[in-house]
Amino acid sequence: MALPIRQQMTYWGVALAVLLVLMWYLGPVLLPFLVGAAIAYILDPLADRLEKLGLPRVVATTVITLIGLTVLVIAVAFLIPMLVQQTNALVRVAPDYFAALRAWLTARFPDMVAEGGIIQTALVDMGEAIRSRGGELAQQVLGYIFGVVNAVVFIVVVPVVAFYLLLDWDNMVARIDEMLPREHVGRIRRIASEIDATLASFVRGQLTVCLILGTYYSVGLMLVGLQFGLVVGAIAGLITFIPYVGALIGGGLAIGLALFQFWGDWASIGLVAAIFASGQFLEGNILTPKLVGSSVGLHPVWLLFALAAFGSIYGFVGMLIAVPVAAALGVVARHGIAEYKSSLLYQGNPPDPEPQLSVPRDADRTSTGDQ
Repeated sequence: MALPIRQQMTYWGVALAVLLVLMWYLGPVLLPFLVGAAIAYILDPLADRLEKLGLPRVVATTVITLIGLTVLVIAVAFLIPMLVQQTNALVRVAPDYFAALRAWLTARFPDMVAEGGIIQTALVDMGEAIRSRGGELAQQVLGYIFGVVNAVVFIVVVPVVAFYLLLDWDNMVARIDEMLPREHVGRIRRIASEIDATLASFVRGQLTVCLILGTYYSVGLMLVGLQFGLVVGAIAGLITFIPYVGALIGGGLAIGLALFQFWGDWASIGLVAAIFASGQFLEGNILTPKLVGSSVGLHPVWLLFALAAFGSIYGFVGMLIAVPVAAALGVVARHGIAEYKSSLLYQGNPPDPEPQLSVPRDADRTSTGDQ
């Protein structure tokens, strides 16, 4: 005999509450495992394709892991030191850029930047804050990242977790499927399939878009000769998945730096603007439609809210799980709306059928007898 719906909801609600509490207390500990699970999920289709080509699962997983470790070693050896160096240099020169901006605004718009005015005070305060705390802020950011991640543990744990999860991914999914409540197994499978399709379209596709655009912006800006082009391109590519934010921050930062560096050289400034304009054209018309698709179902506002909410509650770990949770809630909400529209709560009771006129049986017999 199946449990009543209210009792089932109580059990699942308690389980969800326990999960949220555990995430609250174990957030930093869970980070390497969540990253490893995300890597395994992203690479599972590649492992499946290698299996179809005839490789055993363990060989396919080993090949993928070795390639990933090689890319990681190259990034640590070459790209990351350059990024750190350019980031520190950008922090050091930021006060000079703000001073130059204040002088430029004062020379051209003396009324707007009057002494003691709002703009003047804001620029002075911003410049002083960056000058006094810029290096400290950079160190705090780097210290926070490496403190949470704990580089040694992260580098060791993440590949191991990703390897074993990727190796046993199909078996793990089958085991979870066996544990589903039999009464709702069909519906849960449909919902899980839609969630997987949404995540596959968004996460895998959007990561590819971010990688392509980050590389394009970095290489393009460095070829133009923009200082800190690698940092700007990396920032723009990294936050491309946040709707409109990546383009605004990356483009604004690149063009602002270009104005300071190339003032008077309008061709170089135009090239920097053209790089971001062409990048946005590629993203909106080629990359996103081809790699992400138009049927993902994650509205930009919903995605922004999920990132802000989970990031505020659970920090960096919350931002990692924001997109999967947003996708899952979106799919569940669509199923809930469909169920609601098919229920009596939405449709109401059907109207009573209209009475039909019928001829009495005696009259029928009389009529038949007369004939």
